[in-house]
Amino acid sequence: MKALLCEEPGRLSLVSRPDPVRGEGDVLVRIRHVGICGTDFHIFAGKHPFLQYPRVMGHELSGTVVEAPTGSALKSGQPVYIVPYLSCGRCHACAKGLTNACYNIEVLGVHCDGGMAEYVSVPQQNVVPTGDIALADAAMIEFLAIGAHGIKRGHVAAQDRVLVTGSGPIGMSAIIFAKARGAHVTVMDTRRDRLDFAIERLGADAILLADEAAETNALEQTGGNGFDVVVDATGNAIPMQRGFNFLAHGARYVLLSVVRQDITFADPEFHKREATLYASRNAQPDDFAEVVRQIQAGKVPTRALNTHSGPLTDGVALFSEWAKPEAGVIKAIFEI
Repeated sequence: MKALLCEEPGRLSLVSRPDPVRGEGDVLVRIRHVGICGTDFHIFAGKHPFLQYPRVMGHELSGTVVEAPTGSALKSGQPVYIVPYLSCGRCHACAKGLTNACYNIEVLGVHCDGGMAEYVSVPQQNVVPTGDIALADAAMIEFLAIGAHGIKRGHVAAQDRVLVTGSGPIGMSAIIFAKARGAHVTVMDTRRDRLDFAIERLGADAILLADEAAETNALEQTGGNGFDVVVDATGNAIPMQRGFNFLAHGARYVLLSVVRQDITFADPEFHKREATLYASRNAQPDDFAEVVRQIQAGKVPTRALNTHSGPLTDGVALFSEWAKPEAGVIKAIFEI
């Protein structure tokens, strides 16, 4: 089979590998669409904290069943999406239902080779029928679930004023699911085109330009109070630290981003607000189900999000091109 291999930071190659042999209890899936995530761009740039090279990337996956275990409800040819978090099912976290934070987790395309390839073999519990959702749209379910999980972690409710910092795809998913809960959502970014998109296509209520006046403008927008929930999706340590400045008293701060650096904050300010800090890692089965419900309800503008596509066989050139900010990528999807 063909696979796109990141041999080292900045170097991709299209390689030929043996087709995978279906493992016991696994489903062999013919991959049809692979969404490219910020994680993949970080891997390409050498910035991901949990990775060893070489690596076949790709964890936003949809395809069709080739072969399933005897007695499985999955049938050959059935359209499916893949939950890319391979949890052990035995550790302390898994016993509490926190499969997204499994002690021994392997994420496809990060800890082990992923789906930028023609076939993958994965455990049956990680393969989910798409129903009436198109396969191209199904390749976006995973990144949308990341945002849905973060919004759930922040206990976002209709009365909340929410600030989402960073309006890349993960930030956009947070906007979508905060709005689905009825919250008032403000988006902060340095890019006006992304802010315009958040208003026009995602239903955000207000914007903040991430300039030197952002804190002052945020207080003006919130009557001097700050935001009830701040969700960071910047992937950058400096704005992650700055996000603490926007918290109202009693607020919740959700970190969707993960970076190599330490994150620091002023404890007196944090303490006097009696604020709460949440990490948000991966997603859980109910988050995937929530994404499916919202897509089926027409609440997710999948066509607007999917701005770029092309064949995996052109992946070396396309990936490098799509990694450039001027390419204007929101979500790029490889077709196989």
